[in-house]
Amino acid sequence: MPPSSSPRPPLRSAAAVDSEIRALLEATGGWLWGPTRARYEELRDEWVAAVRDEITTAA
Repeated sequence: MPPSSSPRPPLRSAAAVDSEIRALLEATGGWLWGPTRARYEELRDEWVAAVRDEITTAA
């Protein structure tokens, strides 16, 4: 029996993720460390995935 693949969670738009990144940077005054840095990196990776998905969908 083939392994079951878990469904990919729906991606937010790149614009939505960008908005959250900007809010995070504004809230921290641009200083990213500890959990804030980790959250930024998660958002950055989500943004990259969203951009790739939008490009693939458009093509």
